[in-house]
Amino acid sequence: MKTSLSFSLLFLLLGAATVLNIGLGSVWIPPQEVFQSLFQGPLVDQSHEYILWSYRAPKTATAMAVGGGLALCGLLMQSLFRNPLSGPYVLGLSSGASLGVSLLILGSSIGLPGWAMVENTGIGRVAAAALGAMGVLALVVATASRVKDTMALLLVGLMIGSITSAVVSIFTFLSDEQSLKQYAIWTMGQLGGIQGPWLYGLWILVVLGVLLSFPLAKSMNAVLLGESTALSLGIDLKTYQWMVIAITGALTGGITALVGPIAFVGLAVPHLCRIGLQTSDHRVLIPAVLIGGAIMMLLCDTVAQWPGSASRLPINAVTSLVGAPILIWLIWRRKKAFV
Repeated sequence: MKTSLSFSLLFLLLGAATVLNIGLGSVWIPPQEVFQSLFQGPLVDQSHEYILWSYRAPKTATAMAVGGGLALCGLLMQSLFRNPLSGPYVLGLSSGASLGVSLLILGSSIGLPGWAMVENTGIGRVAAAALGAMGVLALVVATASRVKDTMALLLVGLMIGSITSAVVSIFTFLSDEQSLKQYAIWTMGQLGGIQGPWLYGLWILVVLGVLLSFPLAKSMNAVLLGESTALSLGIDLKTYQWMVIAITGALTGGITALVGPIAFVGLAVPHLCRIGLQTSDHRVLIPAVLIGGAIMMLLCDTVAQWPGSASRLPINAVTSLVGAPILIWLIWRRKKAFV
């Protein structure tokens, strides 16, 4: 009964966050107009109709998919490493995506041979980010096949992330001002502009990740009791590890490739859901973090829209400003928050 009430509250919050995200911005669209356009038909005010469906609705759908996907990755990582500070980027995938994009944007300005012929476009950046993330994932998978200790794998992922970050830092130091500005804008994150096939592809990726994660709930619950206990319960830890790495790698790499690096959502949301629902049962936590991640991302994007102004804050800065204090608060109440 308590779980049903908690999920009812989560769905109410999700609905409210969705209406706020669509309605607030440089142009205010009242909630009744949002509901009318969604469920009844086109609005009389054509300008509001255009803003809603051409810009805000796709951005809202993007925020929901990104938030839910990153929160799911955070839950999977925290379960795999049994480390409360694990998040979707601990394997260095975000750094790998950044390395790919930095090569595309900054390559010609730092004098890489033949790099001036590489076309710097939106599709090119997505491809570069995806290839960078996949390259790091390949290294992690190769390491996972040789290393049996999950904590050692965590350290390897962090070191790979440090190496790629160092290379990116060298590129940014050597690049010219215009290229550096383009790269800096990408690192700030961008939810707008993901439409059509890209938006469908993002949702397909997240849905596949969710469908593959639900069968892992039993293994995730068993791993919480320790690896020896999980083995005694018949859990194939190697298969479980590979599945988590594959799901997290695909989701994190795909999301970062499309919208840029988004911080703290995947790290904070699983803890908030554990506290709010007072459970460590992953059969409950998986749907909870999907909804909670979508809510957090929608609220952060609403703040980033700077309601009533044409200005827009970087979404990555907003998620950091919101997520970092939450994480500090969770550390203060460590015994209750961390499982």
